[in-house]
Amino acid sequence: MLNLPRLSVTLALIWGSLAPVVPVAAQSSRVAPDSPADVSAPADLDRFCRFPELARAQKESLRSATIDRDGKEIEYIEILGEHAQQLRRCRANNWPQKQALWIRLYPCDLKPGRLDQIFDRIVNQGYNQVYVEVFYDGRVLLPAAQNPTAWPSVLNEPGQENVDLFAQAIATGRERGLEVYGWMFTLNFGYSYASRPDRQYAIARNAQGQSSLDLVSGEVQVFIDPYNTQAQLDYRLLVESMLQRRPDGLLFDYIRYPRGDGSASVVSRVQDLLIHSPAARQSLLNRALNAKGRELISRFLQRGYVGVWDITEVNKTYPLESEPLWQGRQPLAQEEKSLAAEEEQPWIQQDLWLLSVAHAQRGILDFLGLATQPVQAVGLAAGAVFFPGANQTVGRQGFDSRLQPWPQFSDTLQWHPMAYATCQGTDCIVAEVQRVLATAPPQTWVQPALAGRWGESLRDRPSLEDQMLALEAATPQLPAVSHFAYSWQYPADDHARKFCTR
Repeated sequence: MLNLPRLSVTLALIWGSLAPVVPVAAQSSRVAPDSPADVSAPADLDRFCRFPELARAQKESLRSATIDRDGKEIEYIEILGEHAQQLRRCRANNWPQKQALWIRLYPCDLKPGRLDQIFDRIVNQGYNQVYVEVFYDGRVLLPAAQNPTAWPSVLNEPGQENVDLFAQAIATGRERGLEVYGWMFTLNFGYSYASRPDRQYAIARNAQGQSSLDLVSGEVQVFIDPYNTQAQLDYRLLVESMLQRRPDGLLFDYIRYPRGDGSASVVSRVQDLLIHSPAARQSLLNRALNAKGRELISRFLQRGYVGVWDITEVNKTYPLESEPLWQGRQPLAQEEKSLAAEEEQPWIQQDLWLLSVAHAQRGILDFLGLATQPVQAVGLAAGAVFFPGANQTVGRQGFDSRLQPWPQFSDTLQWHPMAYATCQGTDCIVAEVQRVLATAPPQTWVQPALAGRWGESLRDRPSLEDQMLALEAATPQLPAVSHFAYSWQYPADDHARKFCTR
């Protein structure tokens, strides 16, 4: 009787065996927290480094007085500097040293004084980092006249052709002592990309020819084939365009496949995997190490299984090869090389399935490497955003359809796990973060993202105060935390900014 673990290929083994298709940079500069200053936090900032109402009102009064003037009043500039210093001292002496807020900007934010107001609010709440969304829903936060990418600009009204909202946001944030990152979708390229006739081969598809547009309802998500050269080139140009604005770093989101609806949320057959676009299929075939291996991979992709007859026929066609081989498959022991096709079939079938899953995940990892290489090459921070639960197995051989291989992310990247679990308390949130910390290589920068609102719970989600206190108690070694999002904390203001109602 054969022992399955002995012959079948596990994902843990073949991740490292699959040759990268995209060159991946090996090094990066890592962002470290400021060294704590030997200064006590100002008495008027609270435990979370939030400014009192009086200080907020004074700053807002000075800001309002500058809206209709050519320049900012000296008093307003001075209070911005004072608040920046107070925030820096407070964050240096309170956990965490880095606290970030995620935000999406809108064309209406070009109104005089609007960016000042937004970033003043961010400082008032104790944040010293802000993550500005620069690529989402198939649009980019670049001036239309300086947009060489495959996507349209967020700013598309006449007269806005040369307006650089991202550059303005960076300058406005730094004026207040904030670090400003760009936050980007990654494999989710958006509907505008899918609508291009010249990019159809770049869209990820399953064996039925379905894309994420067919598998996900409620949101327009278009995921690309990470092995497609055109998609790689398009994204590389996008990243380089964002780097020209010199942010403090770039964060990469949607480093995964989509989560389908219903039964499509689990993949358990090779037909379910989004690896049937031309580039991904060809790359999988190229993982064969001999003719037998290539032929069996091809048949497995076409029908979803290989039978005894397939193995027998392949053995007859290539009699000089002892066994089918592909990247990650361990050669049989000498005494096992004479197995009958009936005995060999279950192990070959299982090995081909695991090879296909690992191939899908290897594409994600390679694409992330391509995206982050230019960021790290110029010495900026690059971060990977992920769901801790998006790499789970389901049943005997099923996987969460997102196939997010975050345990394999490079430790040269910042890790940003989205700790969004709900359990009518904080235990499940803390557990998610602790699982990531237990998995991450030593010295990896881990900065969890918490979802919620200050001062109140939202349905089953505790207030940010409760989440922060629980996380500090359980994981005081964490240097940084982020909060999703500005729109959650200021929903009325976000709606007004989005639709220009005021």
